Amino acid sequence: MARKALIAREEKRRRLVEKYADLRERLKEEGDWEALDKLPKNSSPVRLHNRCRLTGRPKGYMRKFGINRVTFREMALNGKIPGITKASW
Repeated sequence: MARKALIAREEKRRRLVEKYADLRERLKEEGDWEALDKLPKNSSPVRLHNRCRLTGRPKGYMRKFGINRVTFREMALNGKIPGITKASW
């Protein structure tokens, strides 16, 4: 499991991106690059990194479910994800 500080930092970035999304879009349309430059750096969506919502693991992230592959496998085997079964043929 990732450190709590990394999870909190990523959540803070996510909130900043949502907060400044409209303003950022408007400033880009107007071409006001100086005002855009004064916004917080973490309000840029480029700085976001996909992390598992449960464990915070940065690698093996599955976009469709929002969790990493290890957590996905555990949950799928325990039957916590509807419609997912282990393949056997």
